[in-house]
Amino acid sequence: MRCPYCNGENTQVKDSRPTEENAAIRRRRACEDCGGRFTTFERVQLREIVVVKRSGRREPFDRGKLLHSVEVALRKRPIEGERIERVVSDLVRRLESMGEQDVPSSVIGELAMEALKGLDAVAYVRFASVYRHFGQAADFQEVLAEIAGRATPPQDDAGAGPGTTLSPTLAASRTVRRTP
Repeated sequence: MRCPYCNGENTQVKDSRPTEENAAIRRRRACEDCGGRFTTFERVQLREIVVVKRSGRREPFDRGKLLHSVEVALRKRPIEGERIERVVSDLVRRLESMGEQDVPSSVIGELAMEALKGLDAVAYVRFASVYRHFGQAADFQEVLAEIAGRATPPQDDAGAGPGTTLSPTLAASRTVRRTP
């Protein structure tokens, strides 16, 4: 294993232990050339997955890219790193067990959204906003309505103006009261 600090090939395993419910092996390594220490993970790879992008371009599946996207969605959320690793490992296993070598990026995105929806609603909305290219507040309203279990987003309230929705409290405060 090449050292990430000096590119030396003289590295030695100092510690090995199973992680992610025995789905991977964590190895602590030390470089004999520069003395740097680093960690590697060894995982079973059932098949090579090729991601087919929306443009038709094809690229090898990168677990690190998926992990980074999920971590960004979960940033500053109360979810442990080990749990994030498990979610990503489960997603990769699901992709590998599909039996397809070519997997559209849309399938990967939908699987990630499904996993995040069950893990953390805020992370789900964050991921959906990037993945679905939200451009308007109505896009957020649709996803929030979906999370809340409503079939459609709330309708515009009187006096709110086009394209906006008021909370019930704010809508009540805007109600014009007329005396007879």
